[in-house]
Amino acid sequence: MTPDAVKSWIDALPAGAQAYARLARLDRPAGTWLLFWPCVAGLALAGGLQFEPTLVPWFGLGALAMRGAGCVWNDIVDRDLDAQVERTRDRPVASGRISVKAALAFAVALSLIGLIVLLQLRWQAQLVALGSLIPVAAYPFMKRITWWPQAWLGLTFNWGALVGWAAVAALDEPAMWLLWAGGIAWTLGYDTIYALQDIEDDAMAGIKSSARALGRRARGGVAGFYAVALIQWAAALWLVAGTALAALALLPLAGHLGWQVWRLADTSPATALLLFRANRASGALLAAACTAVGLA
Repeated sequence: MTPDAVKSWIDALPAGAQAYARLARLDRPAGTWLLFWPCVAGLALAGGLQFEPTLVPWFGLGALAMRGAGCVWNDIVDRDLDAQVERTRDRPVASGRISVKAALAFAVALSLIGLIVLLQLRWQAQLVALGSLIPVAAYPFMKRITWWPQAWLGLTFNWGALVGWAAVAALDEPAMWLLWAGGIAWTLGYDTIYALQDIEDDAMAGIKSSARALGRRARGGVAGFYAVALIQWAAALWLVAGTALAALALLPLAGHLGWQVWRLADTSPATALLLFRANRASGALLAAACTAVGLA
């Protein structure tokens, strides 16, 4: 059984529902958390938790639905490539358990849930959220075009920081863009770690990735990406708080990211998956730092 099809709570669902739950990655919530935490960070750093705290659960629902829709679209586009990679060959579309037409219908249904969430936001945030659709749709093709599809993923996965900020504040603040840019660098780091799982199969299938581009320098690359992320986040917190001391709120996060780099001395698939999933905690620590500064 491949890593993408391990036993989980999904096995308790009716047989007809199991494949769709796997298609939306409901058994693998790390991606949902990585989509959710930038939304909270943007909302919190803009001071929104003080007067719009009810947006947090809405962002949670939106992250769940839109991450699922994105995974469905990704699996439709990548079905032939997925069939060539051991970890992904048993995915529902690649294996033929769900047809392309049925998968598209499922993606539309998940997107309608996202639309409900969109309607809870003020119009400025709605426009920002809608702006993510084109880069999200383009993402699956990036691994065929560039050695750095992880950078494009960072652009899309951290779009929620812009949406969270726009939900309560003006879009002309440099801190918002620094928060987003830091998220892109962070994603470059954690998704390079994720790509280490498939580096051999990707080479045989001709799939491009930052892990392949960096090769033996992957650990140093991840360290560099994380350092850039921390610098940009520190600058964002400094701008909002008006003091460099605000960057101290990032110390727990810096320690956690440093631990990941230290553990990356072992680049085995099991360690790569462990460290990738650890970024759920990274996102929570970022949101906590933004909350501390935003509430102050």
